Amino acid sequence: MKKSFALSGNDLTLGQLYEIVMEGFEVTLAPDARERMEASRGVVERLATGGTAAYGINTGFGALATVRIQPEQIRELQLNLVRSHACGVGAPLAEDETRAMILLRANALAKGFSGVRPIVVETLLAMLNRGVLPVIPSQGSVGASGDLAPLAHLALVAIGEGEAIYKGNKVPGADAMKQAGIVPLKLEAKEGLALLNGTQGMLALLALAVREAEILIDTADVAAALSLDALRGSPAAFDERISRIRPYPGQTASARNLTKLNRGSEIRESHRSPGKDVRVQDAYSLRCTPQVHGAVRDSLSQARTTLSIELNSATDNPLVFAESGEVLSGGNFHGQPLAMAADQVAVALATLAGISERRIEHMTNPHTSLLPAFLTADPGLNSGFMIAQVVAAALASEMKALATPHSVDSIPTSGDQEDYVSMGMSAARRLQRMLDALRNVIAIELLAACQGIDFQAPLQTGIEARKAYALVRSVSAVVHTDRALAPDIAAVAQLIAKGELQDILR
Repeated sequence: MKKSFALSGNDLTLGQLYEIVMEGFEVTLAPDARERMEASRGVVERLATGGTAAYGINTGFGALATVRIQPEQIRELQLNLVRSHACGVGAPLAEDETRAMILLRANALAKGFSGVRPIVVETLLAMLNRGVLPVIPSQGSVGASGDLAPLAHLALVAIGEGEAIYKGNKVPGADAMKQAGIVPLKLEAKEGLALLNGTQGMLALLALAVREAEILIDTADVAAALSLDALRGSPAAFDERISRIRPYPGQTASARNLTKLNRGSEIRESHRSPGKDVRVQDAYSLRCTPQVHGAVRDSLSQARTTLSIELNSATDNPLVFAESGEVLSGGNFHGQPLAMAADQVAVALATLAGISERRIEHMTNPHTSLLPAFLTADPGLNSGFMIAQVVAAALASEMKALATPHSVDSIPTSGDQEDYVSMGMSAARRLQRMLDALRNVIAIELLAACQGIDFQAPLQTGIEARKAYALVRSVSAVVHTDRALAPDIAAVAQLIAKGELQDILR
């Protein structure tokens, strides 16, 4: 029996989001959410037939907000809004991104401040539960009045138009809804606007990116621990007393992980006494791993805090307050908090790739590694990991360019009324490219570190680190003579994506 979740608009967690999106849990509308939605809907219906101008209910939108709409034109207004805004371009969002968008938009509407009927949320949840996934082009949002174009493509399918993926096939939205047994929405006052006006595009992408980033920071600790032994480094820099007097949570966590992974290392024990082939101090990419990885951890934690607030926020405009009967026009749709969080995550990912590449370079460089050149027993005849390091360098460099902030950019839109925008969707959209690149950089570090540890045989790495070594070796044999390493990198990257190396720390 499928696990189910009642959506209230107030208590969705990131963990629940991931479960629903990844595992397909059933989602229903909570009874208390229905009551709140009905109360705010009553306010909208009174205004729609009254003489008072109310933005988005009986007026035009954006720069056309001064244009009054007659009661008999209100349904046409909402339909026109959805159709006119569905002009996104570019590759469509992935299935998990689309599922997250549907869920998050439903949750925001369920909060009860958007003035829509419960049937709007119930239709979105039926699409989610039955696998009707709108084809949503990924480009076209500036992240200001929400993610208008992407959400319009979502709304198109909800009203029986557009295109959708259903049971693996791209079909017209009307056909997908019919095959799934879902009656398309007939939009009433404000409902088209409510479906479009929100941050759920950038929120979906950023939430999923943070999940992957958290897997990668744990995996990076594992890779660094193996690299430490491959380079015969010292774990003294990870002593808990050092972190105690600079108590950043991330630094403490990474130092603890490195200590745990290195515990019982025979390589370390054999080099505990300084000698001609042992360094007194390691390079920063080893010695400062807790400080650098820790800063990444803390950045991801800050992004998670932002996400946790946004998950259960009302990001519509105008907002309907049923208790007072007021409709207030504000700016909760503005994506600046998410855009800045996405930029912070991008910088964190680029940082992690940069320090990982430096450790790879140290392991392949005979002047710093105390290992055979390029990690091959017969350098010259064999090139070993020479070009693997070049690939890591190329990826790290590309990620630096991708980390350029988006949230400080702004191009005015909508007749200069929307004169400062967040670019939050593009800030979130570039994260997947960075995550893919980082996964490969860390995969190369793991391969290089395991190769370096093989040169330390018969001595073995730390007890917990051996689990990581065994996982890598389960998909990539020791490199004795040159072979194409691309399949090995891909295989280890797949292990990383599944969280198998992260699991060692749990």
